[in-house]
Amino acid sequence: MKAVLGGKGANLAEMTNLGVPVPPGFTIACQTCIAFLRDGHAPDGLREEVTRNLRRLEETAGKRFGDAERPLLVSVRSGAPVSMPGMMETILNLGLNDETVVGLARASDNARFAFDSYRRFIQMYADVVLGVPASRFEQLLAAKRLTNDVETDAELSEDALRELVAEYKRLVRNATGADFPSDPETQLWGAVEAVWRSWTLKKAVDYRKVNGIAEDLGTAVNVVAMVFGNMGDDSGTGVAFTRDPSTGARTFYGEFLVNAQGEDVVAGIRTPLRIEEMAERLPGAYEELLETQRRLEAHFREMQDIEFTVERGKLFLLQTRTGKRAAAAAVRIAHDMVSEGLITRDEAVRRVVPSQLDQLLHPVIDAGVRAREVATGLPASPGAASGVAVFDPDIAEQRAARGEAVVLVREETTPEDFHGIVAARAVLTARGGMTSHAAVVARGMGKCAVVGCKDIHVDANHRRFTAADTVVHEGEWITLDGASGKVYAGQLPTVPSEIVRVVGGQLDASRAPAYRAFADLLGWADELRRLRVRANADTPKDARIARAFGAEGIGLCRTEHMFFEGDRITAMREMIVARDEGGRRRALTKLLPMQRADFEGIFEAMDGCPVTIRLLDPPLHEFLPHGGEESKLLARTLNLSRDQLNRIVDELRESNPMLGHRGCRLGITYPEITEMQARAIFEAAVRATRRGFEVKPEIMIPLVATVREFDNQAAIIRRVAHETLDAMGIDIEYLVGTMIELPRAALTADEIARTAEFFSFGTNDLTQTTLGLSRDDAGRFLPVYIERGILADDPFQVLDQEGVGKLIRRAVYDGRTSRPKLKVGVCGEHGGEPRSVRFFHRSGLDYVSCSPFRVPVARLAAAQAALQGEDDNEEAGALSIRRGPDDEGLVA
Repeated sequence: MKAVLGGKGANLAEMTNLGVPVPPGFTIACQTCIAFLRDGHAPDGLREEVTRNLRRLEETAGKRFGDAERPLLVSVRSGAPVSMPGMMETILNLGLNDETVVGLARASDNARFAFDSYRRFIQMYADVVLGVPASRFEQLLAAKRLTNDVETDAELSEDALRELVAEYKRLVRNATGADFPSDPETQLWGAVEAVWRSWTLKKAVDYRKVNGIAEDLGTAVNVVAMVFGNMGDDSGTGVAFTRDPSTGARTFYGEFLVNAQGEDVVAGIRTPLRIEEMAERLPGAYEELLETQRRLEAHFREMQDIEFTVERGKLFLLQTRTGKRAAAAAVRIAHDMVSEGLITRDEAVRRVVPSQLDQLLHPVIDAGVRAREVATGLPASPGAASGVAVFDPDIAEQRAARGEAVVLVREETTPEDFHGIVAARAVLTARGGMTSHAAVVARGMGKCAVVGCKDIHVDANHRRFTAADTVVHEGEWITLDGASGKVYAGQLPTVPSEIVRVVGGQLDASRAPAYRAFADLLGWADELRRLRVRANADTPKDARIARAFGAEGIGLCRTEHMFFEGDRITAMREMIVARDEGGRRRALTKLLPMQRADFEGIFEAMDGCPVTIRLLDPPLHEFLPHGGEESKLLARTLNLSRDQLNRIVDELRESNPMLGHRGCRLGITYPEITEMQARAIFEAAVRATRRGFEVKPEIMIPLVATVREFDNQAAIIRRVAHETLDAMGIDIEYLVGTMIELPRAALTADEIARTAEFFSFGTNDLTQTTLGLSRDDAGRFLPVYIERGILADDPFQVLDQEGVGKLIRRAVYDGRTSRPKLKVGVCGEHGGEPRSVRFFHRSGLDYVSCSPFRVPVARLAAAQAALQGEDDNEEAGALSIRRGPDDEGLVA
């Protein structure tokens, strides 16, 4: 009943049913929060219901709310259907005033405890309900410790606490113009409404956005009788996990404080004790707590995060919920619980969040290191890396060749920077989005990247960047955290990934428990999924990495990435500036053996798996220098004057190059380019076959808008295949297909599929052309769109299912109408995004392809997509509130 009662309320009720010691209380349903925020007042009849339940609570507790002799105090706590730790508000000790505090002192025979509770209540209530910042109370508290010559709040005397209460009340009067409310009923409704309003706090809204939690769930309000951990040395409070949330080890893990209330542990006011020390200080309660945590984990069949209080030796559980955990712990706990018989393999696969696997594959900053954060950008590619800041790709390459660790810092990157990215440990850009050039290339190479970092100003001329009052010059160390997007000054140590060390052969799998759990989990996922998973890889090295991570083929080999360095780019430039076909063919003759060697290495790495090779795609001007020493050198190499070279570059420059002379348009204009690439592919395929490797080439024609464009290029490929294979006396099966990245191609898929043997959706460009958005420029305003609800997600990160998705589904349907066995995949970055993968599964695609380091994410997401169909009806029912004739209330 979490949809009705919220997670906290549902679990408190469940613990009560189990006989776990829980303080009595009641829960106001989640829907009342949404009604209050919509209407501006509580639903009709709610006050009467709360009053009735408050009377029941008084009977159960044997105390009266507002009674001066034996007062009932309550906590008022939030509790959404989905756990949002620390995002909403809580108020403790509610019901105290100048009369009830005397009754509490008398009933407990501990006046110091009573006034300690009173000062806590005033501070918390004033902060949450009245808007008086907690820091102002902390200043008074710190002054009181100083004047009484004590270090902790627990050492303050009764008299000091009485004085503090009076000071707190004066502060409230001065800050608000009114006295602190003394009527318990007024206090209660002030607290309830404050909890409802906390649903709209910025931190709560941001948390829901990041974690994909719906805005219309609302929060329940839990009104629970207070139990006190601050009644002396036989009392205490703590937070614990049934397993280690960092490693997943099956060990009771937590902290507690003697003579304290719950917020003391969370707020870090005092240094807590390790949970094991509770065995000496509160032995009876500790033994009961150990048994209770075992019962809770066995019942919920999940690692639990529990809050507890010990009041004069008696244990009470205040909360249990599914515990938040690090990625390594998530995988290990799911794996171990299968071994322990608590859950099935299917349940283990469901439980791990696919995107968490990224954290297991990249190095991370050592959590124990203190560091100075200078800026924050978009976390484009996970991992962490340190290096000296370098602002030019050539210098990055030179310094890396000397053995230096470098971080390439650019306003934004272009394909010309590729060699600098290859050389760098990480990439930092001031502009660009999550699918910008820097982001896509870095992810594909498994490099850390922070992009779109608006906090920095890059001054490439003076080789420095500034962030607020910090200036980082070339050669100074910086560290990037690609998981959070944070940029730090200095060199911070990183911790290598155990899984990557095993994959790379540096660590034996038998000595790597995290790897074994990871491998087993993905093995179970592979048994469940229908979607195949391939990788986007452009070099033999990338192909080997992808295969090690479980890729079942290559879904996108971007051949233009093979031309951006060394002798290759010189030959490519020679071809571009040639004034006739003969000149182009002479240059292409130099390029052919380079491409052939790359393709042969990729076929070898992917032995037995399909390899989809995209023909040359980017605009030609991207291969050319734009002034400076590089232009002078190229002019001399090609025996041209500077003016001649500049004139050629100007002729090739386009106003909108992403929709210009690229893709199949290049091959149609210069068919010799397509011939060379096709010949390199088939010669490499023959060589690899003769060496004993099973080769499955799939040649992809990019940026097709009409079937005539496809047929033009396919005819060249098939002619070259026939010539090459016949001449070499060997038969190799191959496919010729197209990349669907233009709306017209999707809308005419039935025509194209009559001759195309496969489709691969390039969802990056299809998103650009469908929405009319430049992925490199939209980062400037997309955050505003998302913040204001115009778009739910960045469409370059999460597929736009209502627009782009409809084109994909129509193209799949129409394409298979013409060719029933048409192979269909996706090779855009969405192929590694879990929600998008689920859509591709439902849409009947055969495979997804993504960056090598996202292959494990896609494998797990594809398995969860296969399992999701079984859950859809159940999930829909769980999130709807059905009211029967005996279920008419708003309070449980």
